[in-house]
Amino acid sequence: MRAFSCSRCGALVNFDDGSCLTCGSTLGYIEGVDRMRALEENGTVTWDRALYVPCANAELSCNWLVESSTGEIHCPACRLIRKRPHPADEVATDQLAKAMHAERRLFAQLRENGLPLVSYEDRAGGIAFDLLSSTTGPNVTIGHANGVVTIDLSEVGDAYRVRLREKLGEPYRTMLGHFRHEIGHYYWQELVFSDDVLLDDCRRLFGDDRTDYRAELERHYKEGAPDDWSESFISEYATMHPWEDFAETWAHYLHITGTMQTAAAFSMQLGGLVGDKLDPILQGSLRSAPGYSATAYRDSDIDSILDAWHPLARAFNQINRSMGKADLYPFVIAVPVREKLAFVHEVVRRAGREQ
Repeated sequence: MRAFSCSRCGALVNFDDGSCLTCGSTLGYIEGVDRMRALEENGTVTWDRALYVPCANAELSCNWLVESSTGEIHCPACRLIRKRPHPADEVATDQLAKAMHAERRLFAQLRENGLPLVSYEDRAGGIAFDLLSSTTGPNVTIGHANGVVTIDLSEVGDAYRVRLREKLGEPYRTMLGHFRHEIGHYYWQELVFSDDVLLDDCRRLFGDDRTDYRAELERHYKEGAPDDWSESFISEYATMHPWEDFAETWAHYLHITGTMQTAAAFSMQLGGLVGDKLDPILQGSLRSAPGYSATAYRDSDIDSILDAWHPLARAFNQINRSMGKADLYPFVIAVPVREKLAFVHEVVRRAGREQ
């Protein structure tokens, strides 16, 4: 995520902020030009001779703007939401507002990588998000099917999500992680399955996706992951089936590149300790946008990305430990996982070039 500033006072603001804490201006994000603008008193803003108004989901904390001449009332990210709780369900609606932060962050990252974002309204099998809550309604199963990503809004609650994380033996579980994982299934379907060459390479690395999914699911929850899973997989869940291995790897690629972009936006320095001295090979700054933004990854090989990520992840883990928290990135990237990440990187790069 890039760093943003208030267009009125220049203060640093967050991607999700609806107002500037320094000058009090109401803020709006213009998707596609990556600008956070301070609205005028009439609640609009003009950019590049176009008039922008707040998204109709502003009451749900959506801070994105819509170009008024398009006739749309919802921003591009909100238009992908197909199902949502009834407005009278106050608990689920509050959960929805929090989950939408993650959905917009995902949308922005996919857009910046140049990945195709076709809506279910424009084509059968296009992207649709069903955001429903098992807290106040029937049980919701998180998953993907034919472009539809279903998310259980109950997981915005820390206690609920942590309880599931501990029950399933997961070191990491977030709402944004769910979105990134499930959209990985969609892009496997859209970008890999439709390309014979990519599909063959994918099956060589991840395994044969034609393996019975339900049987593998039952095996996984009965037997668990093999003891040596970390030698070939990014997570225990990735061992369940080639589809899940791809989706987990895809999500981690977005975790890594998104975090590196944020570090670059704040001009963070990299360094690696060798004994009691800094390794000169690892010293230096991550280039800031547009240099080391998500779009620049298309021109970098995966080894360069991961060589920069390694000391950065270790630093973040140490910072978290200093705050008394668990590691930010509690994963080990083994050589086979690097190869899988390289494959995902090539899929993303190819899609970005085509777009």
